[in-house]
Amino acid sequence: MAFVITSGCIGEKAGECEEVCPVDCIEEGDEMFYIDPDICIDCGACEAVCPVEAIFMEDEVPEGEQEYISLNRRFFEEK
Repeated sequence: MAFVITSGCIGEKAGECEEVCPVDCIEEGDEMFYIDPDICIDCGACEAVCPVEAIFMEDEVPEGEQEYISLNRRFFEEK
């Protein structure tokens, strides 16, 4: 299970999440940050510092935001 960054990050890109990640699994994209689900260790450090509350555990992503689970994964697959 990994954390997922959702739509609240679009245009915000505050970056605190990337700074606190102990395994460097968060990267900045054109519109938002993304979490690599294969590297994420589920520590929750990113979730705690997100100023727009856009980060959720994969199984807790709100309805209507489910597409961000695959968007985060695809960002790293297409690199």
